Amino acid sequence: MQKLVINGGKKLRGEITVQGAKNAALPIMAAAVLCEEEIILHNCPRISDTYSAMRILTYLGCKAGFETGHTAVLKCGTVTAEGISDELMREMRSSIFFLGAVLGRTGRCRITFPGGCDLGPRPIDMHLAALRKMGVTIREEYGVLDCAAERGLHGAKISLSFPSVGTTENVMLAAVLAEGVTVIQNAAREPEIADLADFLNACGAKISGAGSGKITVCGVKKLHGCEYSIMPDRIVCATYLACTAAAGGEVAVFGCRPSDMESILPIFEQMGCIVHAYNDKIYFSANRPLHAIAPIRTMVYPGFPTDAQAFVMAALCKAKGTSVFVENIFENRYKHVGGLQRMGADILVEGKVAVIEGVSRLYGAKVDAPDLRGGAGLVTAALSAEGRSEISNIHYIDRGYEEIEKALSSIGADISRV
Repeated sequence: MQKLVINGGKKLRGEITVQGAKNAALPIMAAAVLCEEEIILHNCPRISDTYSAMRILTYLGCKAGFETGHTAVLKCGTVTAEGISDELMREMRSSIFFLGAVLGRTGRCRITFPGGCDLGPRPIDMHLAALRKMGVTIREEYGVLDCAAERGLHGAKISLSFPSVGTTENVMLAAVLAEGVTVIQNAAREPEIADLADFLNACGAKISGAGSGKITVCGVKKLHGCEYSIMPDRIVCATYLACTAAAGGEVAVFGCRPSDMESILPIFEQMGCIVHAYNDKIYFSANRPLHAIAPIRTMVYPGFPTDAQAFVMAALCKAKGTSVFVENIFENRYKHVGGLQRMGADILVEGKVAVIEGVSRLYGAKVDAPDLRGGAGLVTAALSAEGRSEISNIHYIDRGYEEIEKALSSIGADISRV
């Protein structure tokens, strides 16, 4: 088993570049199933989740791989399978995106329930209800979902009870080749949804309104191939900033998109950090002691993202005063708190509320990453702790961060993978 070994107390200084967005790359890779011609994706992150997506594409009869660097080539001229194995479905939560894509391409899809980090109940009922409105018949037997559009997919008006990112994207994938017009009301507004729409439009789809609460998809007969560059990962960018805030220092983050981070950057300024955001870069300075901030409530975009909660909390563990988080998205999003407490953090959790009393010191400890973002939170705390920390279960971290030890080492962290 691999683990990260971190010797804390080193200030971070230098330049670092943000990888492509995991949460944009995965639905875009699923969307490649809809295209019979070659897809070339630039800025595709080399993380374990993208390799899982490539394994699913291969299982479906496509060809998928990295050509060089961060350029992935996907060829889905023929799709020979109408379903995905249980083993592949369990590798990641985003495997569910292939449901809409395979239905759109073949009219049938057999899947089991997706895996991923255990963040509490994340049912796919909304996905299935939306697809039923588009003409899909769904039979469940022994945990297998047999989905078929015997008369083809057709457009529908779909009003979501909650602006679910996954449901919004799955409906978009199913709708692009469907007959007629699909309208998604109360759609999720995340930038990654706009990136998926931009990709599909580059392939010949007709999608408007992505990034707003109402998305309209006019079905087309066929999609063609394209060459596309995936947007930068705003959550990875925020992680690097949190690490610098916790450890202290100055960094310049390149290849980012600050306009996607308007709910995150002010939080660091409230802590006492200096943030200068430009078109595609951020200059960030944390050379003064941090102080507590006003309560943070995680919300759907454009609110504060639940994915940033763990590592921002870790940065606040040594901030002077009391900080409060209210987790409104996932039930089990505080699983990293036990690891932070082992390092000496003073955190009280009651239901969906976490109260952090700043302490003067954190200490190195042996901890386990409980999930992707919780693991990033433990890395953040370990960088500011005194002594040596060992973080196990780093396969969770590898799901969303590309060689995090090399990225942080490049700006002065004492971190290694063993």
